[in-house]
Amino acid sequence: MLSQIGFVGMYMALAFSVYAFIAFLLGIRMKNERLIHSAKRGTIVVLIIVSLSSLILWYLLGTSDFSVKYVAQYTNIDLPMFYKLTAFWAGNGGSLLLWALTLSIYTVINMYHRKLKDNPLVPYVGAVLVANSIFFLFLLVFVDNPFALNPEAVQDGKGLNPLLQNPGIMLHPVTTYLGYVGFVVPFAFAMAAMFVRDVNNDFWIKITRRWAVIAWLFLTLGNFFGGAWAYQELGWGGIWMWDPVENASFMPWLTGTAFIHSVMIQERKNMLKIWNMVLIIMTYLLSIFGTFLVRSGILTSVHAFSDGTLGTWFLVYLGLATVISLYFLFTRLHLLKQDSGVFESFLSKESSFLVNNLLLVGTFIATFWGTIFPIVSEAVTGTKVTVGPPFYNKVSAPILGALILVMGICPLIAWQKSTWNQLRNNFFVPVALSFSLFLTIYFMGVREFWALLIIPIISFVIITHLIEFIRGTRARKKMTNENVFLAFFRLITRNRRRFGGYIVHLGIMLMALGIMGYSQFQEKVTVTLGFGESVSIGDYKLTYENIAERKEGKNDVVYAELSVIKDGEKNLGIIKPEKVFYSYWPMPTTEIAIYSTFREDLYVVLSGWENDGRATFEVKVIPLVIWIWIGAAVVIIGAVFAVWFGRYGNVTPKYTPKYVVNSDGGSSV
Repeated sequence: MLSQIGFVGMYMALAFSVYAFIAFLLGIRMKNERLIHSAKRGTIVVLIIVSLSSLILWYLLGTSDFSVKYVAQYTNIDLPMFYKLTAFWAGNGGSLLLWALTLSIYTVINMYHRKLKDNPLVPYVGAVLVANSIFFLFLLVFVDNPFALNPEAVQDGKGLNPLLQNPGIMLHPVTTYLGYVGFVVPFAFAMAAMFVRDVNNDFWIKITRRWAVIAWLFLTLGNFFGGAWAYQELGWGGIWMWDPVENASFMPWLTGTAFIHSVMIQERKNMLKIWNMVLIIMTYLLSIFGTFLVRSGILTSVHAFSDGTLGTWFLVYLGLATVISLYFLFTRLHLLKQDSGVFESFLSKESSFLVNNLLLVGTFIATFWGTIFPIVSEAVTGTKVTVGPPFYNKVSAPILGALILVMGICPLIAWQKSTWNQLRNNFFVPVALSFSLFLTIYFMGVREFWALLIIPIISFVIITHLIEFIRGTRARKKMTNENVFLAFFRLITRNRRRFGGYIVHLGIMLMALGIMGYSQFQEKVTVTLGFGESVSIGDYKLTYENIAERKEGKNDVVYAELSVIKDGEKNLGIIKPEKVFYSYWPMPTTEIAIYSTFREDLYVVLSGWENDGRATFEVKVIPLVIWIWIGAAVVIIGAVFAVWFGRYGNVTPKYTPKYVVNSDGGSSV
């Protein structure tokens, strides 16, 4: 009965969405406020129905109602309740429903936002957002309905893929979807601005910049949680392997990052209006493209969810959205070119932002080409060529290195124009300290090229950002006679957007340090040991003590015990890598044993064993990994700080000569 209610709910949500879309269009054309208000109320009805349908699906999953095909496909009786509920988005139907739910929430928020009351853009924004809802609800009704009944009566379900049974299933998919869907909002406002031919008023940017940062934050979290999940669950000791589906969420992150930076130029200097339109359109289309890659199965991936027809529908929708977006872009080009500012000097903050954008888009192009090249090669030669990490590392690593360097230059360079004397004064200390660090690590014996290059650059970025904090605090203290702590607190809380961005940059530097550490200095050994035998790696000595088996529910767990000694004397105790054999799954999964410190991770995988008790282990010492997780936490703090309610929502002033007071160091109070 409940499944039928959920099924009917999908039809009703689709019908109300179609009504809201038509009512928005007619209300706009006839200038009928009653129709527009009716359409807005229609979005509330859609949200209520989709929310109820979502609750029903959660209930069906939690109660193991295997009369529903989706429940039987992704859960079984023995599955813990947490994973039964998170199986909501384990398959296509549930993922589409999550899209529709998130989009419905975002739509209602924008329709009833107090700052948008009576704004002429709202009906157009509503029409764009509802058009997106119609597509996903159409798929839920006609292509992959999660409430479809099971054609056969079954006593138990197939169960959830063991690789998905990790806390990451709660965090990675949800945050990624929140990021994807979040970029629909600034796209809708951009399209609305082009509809009404009001592209020279950058209101759409000011009202959506918080949405853009929030979407970027969620997409960042989605990528981060995916990497952490892979590190803990897959057993290869890495966080990123340039898999096509990983690239699918990385590409909109790159263009979204470029957009967040370049809109500041439009706000301050009235420049890059066409470029910003292009970036937000690209980001939106790439979000759809990413979903297409995951759902179509067109590329070989470790975590793609292919479906026979779903990918085709996404491809059609992607093509339609591209054509419509480009039509409005090209027909409004003459308007976007009006009243545009110009670059006055290459030695300026706006130039550094532009370089930042070009590097981000360059990384996107390289990633996009590597991702689609197997499709192109198969179409042209009939052979699908796989593009692996060596390609991306060779092409993307130098670009990302340059991007980090620009990140360090930007804070200390002035708007409009800098002089060489200003550059010399501002950058002497950071360059001198970074070069000193380079010499230090070189004479300590470090010879790896990327380490010698990236570590000084990271230190340069951190120093330039800290200088901004110090200069700002000092200037405020001098002007207000506040004590240092109060001056610092008020400096950053009254410039949340700017200093939140700096905190994000510092977090990214910590992550870059961690990535450099695990990619350049990782030690690895694969060894087969008998009882009592040892293996040494780095500062660690591991002794194989025992192998045993235990029962966890219906699953069998085989685990080995290894005692760990560090530096020849410090006993770290016993670590236990495992293999789990699920009663319903043909392949065992690996549970890695990790001993983590601020310096490095000891990473042990139980690869296999023999009847005589000998066991094979893969042992790694991976430096600095923990700084990736710490850096991610700092990024989250910075992004939340930047979009927290307060002055972030205020309008950023255009650049005028009165702001030249900051040009000596780019500082402002």
